[in-house]
Amino acid sequence: MEGYFGKYGGMFIPETLVPAAKELAKAFAHCKKDKKFLTEFYGLLKNYAGRPTPLTYCPNLSKLLGCSLYLKREDLAHTGAHKINNALGQALLARNMGKTRVIAETGAGQHGVATATAAAKLGLECGVYMGTVDMERQKPNVLRMRLLGAKVIPVNSGTKTLKDAINEALRDWTATVETTHYLLGSALGPHPYPAMVAFFQSIIGKEARKQIVGAEGTLPDAIIACVGGGSNSIGIFKAFLNDNVRLIGVEAGGKGIKTHEHAARFADPRAGRPGIIHGAKTFVLQDDDGQIANTHSISAGLDYSAIGPEHAFLRETKRAEYSYCTDTDCLEAFQLLSRAEGIIPALESAHALGYLIQHKREFSKKVVIVNLSGRGDKDLGTVMKALHLRE
Repeated sequence: MEGYFGKYGGMFIPETLVPAAKELAKAFAHCKKDKKFLTEFYGLLKNYAGRPTPLTYCPNLSKLLGCSLYLKREDLAHTGAHKINNALGQALLARNMGKTRVIAETGAGQHGVATATAAAKLGLECGVYMGTVDMERQKPNVLRMRLLGAKVIPVNSGTKTLKDAINEALRDWTATVETTHYLLGSALGPHPYPAMVAFFQSIIGKEARKQIVGAEGTLPDAIIACVGGGSNSIGIFKAFLNDNVRLIGVEAGGKGIKTHEHAARFADPRAGRPGIIHGAKTFVLQDDDGQIANTHSISAGLDYSAIGPEHAFLRETKRAEYSYCTDTDCLEAFQLLSRAEGIIPALESAHALGYLIQHKREFSKKVVIVNLSGRGDKDLGTVMKALHLRE
């Protein structure tokens, strides 16, 4: 069925949004096959976003961990994260549809920055919804968005984080569909967003596949990526779905699964189960009454109660496996990569590396790619506070 990955996905939205979603699905189906659109999109990725991003071998960490470790360097893309790939694709699509304004939600701020950047490049008005908790812990990105000409709209409802920002962005879209495109940042939401975001992010896996074969003469044994909604992970997984390569998604374990202060949808058997949120059926953290549960993660970008529907499908079919990394292990990985290789990762990306560190024995003598989805500049304040460091 169109818009579904097995039993997950769909289009569970207000009736007033159905025409806009169908218009978007039709436009995306056309543009992903249109030579002119693709030429402009890939031209922007190359000449503006700085692709291809490198695949960096890490000799020091490889020695420490006992594997051959490579990092796919999305932190080196323009704006400092993988988010720019999807933002440019959707902004270009919006312009082709005749929209004059884009809106977005953001948690860690990287998607907001990417959306503001793409809007500035393509001459679109831009508004970004952001929870006030996230605005406080991601101040540099708030300033960046404003410098790029975007209006940053504070969200004070609920937990004041990503979930609530999405709610407000959807309300805005409902009221302004004729002129506005909702530039959703992750591989979730109603059809066609999960498939569309995965398509625009699939450049990561296409590049990584070519690069690792060039470096090692073979495909990797495993690919590890953090999973919030799941755009960076699905982007790198896509190119390897038909290969004998382990695909591992790492959720935010927060303060530990038993504390229930986490964002690990698959790891918590009590709270994580199928449900409907933000327009799609997927795995959602819920309380006993089916209400959306509060989440916690040291990384704003993983602090979300649901996961993209394609990830739910990949887990159910056992094509991909999913685990988690706690705040404590994430901080250890953050520091280790910084000191061992001179690369400061985003806290989101540090979850993927943290998982590898904690499970290093099973990757002994294996070739592993960790998708480094973003750089850590935005997280320095959070890290300093967590480690009780002074400026």
